[in-house]
Amino acid sequence: MSEKEKSKLSLWLIIGVVVLIVLLFIWLTVADLFGDTDVAAFISL
Repeated sequence: MSEKEKSKLSLWLIIGVVVLIVLLFIWLTVADLFGDTDVAAFISL
């Protein structure tokens, strides 16, 4: 791959990671608003 193709791939990778992080924050905010953050429910001791 040429340097230009690598640069383009890197740009899209960064954009994808940023979008996923934003979606994660939105998901966690909505879950917090609905009170659905009971992580301990998945732990069975």
